[in-house]
Amino acid sequence: MGSKDKASNKAQDLKGKAKESVGSATGNQDLRRKGAADQTKAALKDSGEKVKDAASHAKDAVQGR
Repeated sequence: MGSKDKASNKAQDLKGKAKESVGSATGNQDLRRKGAADQTKAALKDSGEKVKDAASHAKDAVQGR
């Protein structure tokens, strides 16, 4: 996974955590849900990148690299 992708996913996760915290503190359930959704999106993107990395490593292993 590229460091740019990792940074982007981490930023989205942190943004989501902040939204969720503010939403919980202020009683704004919509903001809390949006924050949770941002965190879920970041986790899914991160998982997708890890799958790509694993596939690439497996391909390299099969090819003897």
